[in-house]
Amino acid sequence: MNIVSIAPSNQHEIADNAPSGLLRFITAGSVDDGKSTLIGRLLHDTNNVAADQLEAVRAHSRQRGLSELDLSLLTDGLQAEREQGITIDVAYRYFSTERRKFIIGDSPGHEQYTRNMVTAASSADLAILLVDARKGVVTQTRRHAYLAHLLGIQQWILAINKMDLMDWDESVYRQIVDDFNAFAGQLGDPKIQAIPLSALSGDNVVQASAAMPWYQGPTLLRHLEQVPARWQSSPSALRLPVQRVARIMLGNGAEQSASGIDAEFRGYQGSLASGTLQEGDLIMALPSGRTARVRSLQSATRKVGRAEGQSAVVITLDDELDISRGDMLVAPDHPPRVVKEVIADLCWLAEEPLQPRRKYLIKHTTRTVNALFAELQHRIEVNSLVSEPHPETAAMNDILRVRIKLQQPLFVDLYADNRITGSFIVIDASTHATVAGGVIVS
Repeated sequence: MNIVSIAPSNQHEIADNAPSGLLRFITAGSVDDGKSTLIGRLLHDTNNVAADQLEAVRAHSRQRGLSELDLSLLTDGLQAEREQGITIDVAYRYFSTERRKFIIGDSPGHEQYTRNMVTAASSADLAILLVDARKGVVTQTRRHAYLAHLLGIQQWILAINKMDLMDWDESVYRQIVDDFNAFAGQLGDPKIQAIPLSALSGDNVVQASAAMPWYQGPTLLRHLEQVPARWQSSPSALRLPVQRVARIMLGNGAEQSASGIDAEFRGYQGSLASGTLQEGDLIMALPSGRTARVRSLQSATRKVGRAEGQSAVVITLDDELDISRGDMLVAPDHPPRVVKEVIADLCWLAEEPLQPRRKYLIKHTTRTVNALFAELQHRIEVNSLVSEPHPETAAMNDILRVRIKLQQPLFVDLYADNRITGSFIVIDASTHATVAGGVIVS
């Protein structure tokens, strides 16, 4: 068993060179654990709420007879959510501080909306797992931790909320951390920071709490500002799925524009899934396996010498290769696997059950191929981690391991190595609805 690491509170120091750039994170927890209030508090205490929006929340709070602002109103955007006091759909919120920009995925707490949580987590760098200090670790805590593990999120914050209702008691915090460690130790080696806080009063959210002097660790915001984003912490080999071939053929009366575009231009457009790219680099095109060097690199309308992260680029090559949408440009010395069969973990998203004999499509990066479910190996009960071997089908929100045969090859990595080239969605070939999301495990 791998033992999870909770950074000792007296050893957690803030680096002067804290990571910058964008961090995507999700909040997950049970109903009424305070997710919406926590996000509202973050937005409010970092001055990311517009004056008219704040006045609307203030008026709504007064209508409810509240003496304090109900900051959850900043996130529960749907009318049904406000009426029920719960989160139904995934809501994305954007905010920034002097150090960093953030995108929050506020995912629902109800078990029936597990698929929404999976959707939000699929693009997240970090997961905030909320626990109500009065209730401790519950079924949904374990469920969300497992899903975060399944989707390869390695940075977790165990946010123990409502400490004010437990008289700021350190022993309550310690017991919850111990209980969570006992479960999370079965899920590999995620990096976990536990933080006791009160979203309602703001303790340890943006400002350090005077009510809990026994906690010397970072506030929630400070920790979010200093953790590396996934692409910063896991450099991978070049992967550039080709989205479009950009071609310009001047002539026949058309004149070269003042922008300096070549009279005959053939470029390859796409977003970097991983790695870096610069002029002069040797690349290999799949499936042909032919190589060429990067002659020029352009981002939007501007020529650049280098691209990294998940930048959208257009490149030209020094040799004419047969490349089209769905092909992939990769590092020749670290190519992906070329496969016609994958073993994957799936979350079934559709209300209609999985039908193994039905035709499905796999959409992987910019390539879509016909697929067949050759074997349903097992279904995971995420609360207990017990697996049911060889189920005949899958219902909405089920998590299962499958073997899939592909009609055409895909260029893949394991999800543990590359989040983008290691994942895919399943599309119903008849309705074209997205019915599942999957990660490649072998």
